[in-house]
Amino acid sequence: MSLRHAPWTESADFAIGLRPIEAAAWLEGGEANPAARKDPLLAERPFDVFAQTPGSDPGQAEVLALVESVLGPAAARADLPPLYAAARRVADDLCLMEKRDGAWRLTALSLSAGSYFRAGEVVGRSLAQLHGPVNGFSERFLTRVERIFEGLRPDLILERRNWSVVNSDVLHAPDPAPIRAQIPRIDPDQVGRALFTRVERQTLRRLPQTGGVLFTIRVWLTSLEEIAADPARLSAFAQAWRRAPSGFRDYKRLELYDELMEAFFRAHGESHSVNVPGSPS
Repeated sequence: MSLRHAPWTESADFAIGLRPIEAAAWLEGGEANPAARKDPLLAERPFDVFAQTPGSDPGQAEVLALVESVLGPAAARADLPPLYAAARRVADDLCLMEKRDGAWRLTALSLSAGSYFRAGEVVGRSLAQLHGPVNGFSERFLTRVERIFEGLRPDLILERRNWSVVNSDVLHAPDPAPIRAQIPRIDPDQVGRALFTRVERQTLRRLPQTGGVLFTIRVWLTSLEEIAADPARLSAFAQAWRRAPSGFRDYKRLELYDELMEAFFRAHGESHSVNVPGSPS
């Protein structure tokens, strides 16, 4: 069984966790025709999946040129914003961050695998505003992240990964309500097929001409059934679940799945108590 990323083996808490990668590893691919998934979403739900601010065109054009430098040129599409023209060629979502009014702001984004938010709702927000829901982000990380954005060199590409659990294998999930409403209906014997780890592999790189930062997000979904096929991986995941701090659990809403996860772990030999309220960790 092949699992591309398992970030829970590194940290069960929020962490910046950025590491440098080679340019050849920047885009992971893994999707034959991203446009076939993204174009219908743009047509049906434009507010959800694409947004831009005035003045972001030069940065968007540089993103497109950067993607074309890796994948080769494509036929020009004058009807498409440059950032979306780039995004429809890659599996990743693309977010353009630029310095505006003294703050790093999200000036354009293509978001076809967004989890519980919409492009039109977040465009124009600063780093602090984007990460406001993350417990302790401002106190623990904001200054460090801003420093990273300021000092990022054009020749340096940084990568980080995070994880959560969801009861859906749909990449584009702007609204949590209908997904979470299905949780009580999940058969405990079918947890392995019903629950998925959702891993976001993210990269940062400087745009040397316009000075912006391109933030990419590649989402990988893996069923718990697949993870359980490797006992060592399942054990590592169970440990991360049990040890996840309260702030991380609250933000990721892990408590919604505690009973199902406990049943799943026990059924697969991980019989220690899960980190449910009132139980020992």
